[in-house]
Order: sequence, then C-alpha cells, then structure tokens
Amino acid sequence: MGRDKALVEVDGSTMIERVAISLATANLEPIRIAVAKPEDVEEYGSAIGLDLDIEWVLDSMTYAGPIDAIEEALLDPKCEDRVLQLATVDYPWISSDVFLSLQERLGEDDCLIMPHDGERGHPLLSLIRTKEVLEIIKGDRRPLRVQFTEAKHSVLLEDPSILLNVNTPEDLE
Repeated sequence: MGRDKALVEVDGSTMIERVAISLATANLEPIRIAVAKPEDVEEYGSAIGLDLDIEWVLDSMTYAGPIDAIEEALLDPKCEDRVLQLATVDYPWISSDVFLSLQERLGEDDCLIMPHDGERGHPLLSLIRTKEVLEIIKGDRRPLRVQFTEAKHSVLLEDPSILLNVNTPEDLE
C-alpha cells in the first residue's frame, strides 16, 4: 500500500483502532498487539486512543510473515493451551458480532473456526486452540489457508463486505 495499514483511516478511525474496538466489544481483552519496533507502541497506541487493555509484544524477527508471528505468539507462555482470537488490522469492517459468533460456534473437537465469505476462508481471523494450532504450523510454511483447512475445523459463513481484506488503496473505495 505504500504506507502502514494500521494507521490508514477508514470512516474517521484508523484500521488498528477499528479492529481493537471490535475485539474489546467481543470481550477479548487483553488485546495482544505485535509490533515490529518499540516506536510502534507509541504511534499505534496514539492511533487507538482508547482505554483498552492492550499488551504490546515486540516481534523477535522484524517484519516476519504471519505464520512466523503466530508461531512466535503461540510459544509465549501467556498463550499456552488456551483459545486465542487471531485478528489483523487489514480487516477494518470486521465486527464484534463475528468474533462473538466464532466463540459461540467453536466445536469441542475443532482446532479452530475460520470465517468464510462463500469464496474463501480468512485464516487470519480464526479463533484457534493454541496447543493444537502450534502443532499444525510449527515449521510448516505453506499458506495458513491450506494448513487450517487440513485441520479439524469449523467454518463461519459471513457477509463478504465484513471480510474485505484491505491490501491496496482501491480496496477502500
């Protein structure tokens, strides 16, 4: 996109703020936000601008891909053997209703539940069982959509407009 997506404004709020509010409204605090460098904490914190319970985590590998970042998070003892909601800033229309629906519909035998727009799954918005998903992705660098569909999972069908992933300025139009 040529600029930090987290700080891009959509309808008067930054993308990071929009996603953080949706997570908080779904009772998913504390919200753990991974940052590439320490300066990001202040900049992103100012962009969020609300009194949310946020834990800032510094990536050990700057600008690692999402699989590496998720694997690193899952190795953190704070995330060990629990259910964890994944979320990225490039889904600015994601709502707390989606996060709540994922929580309600995660099957007892599922490793994860992933939102789906009718055409494709959105693994970076999955609700995951940390222990099981760590076993799935550990050392595997195939796309998450492939790895997650091979795991025991459920799918939550959602409105494609809510699951619009912003990768280019045109996606905001």
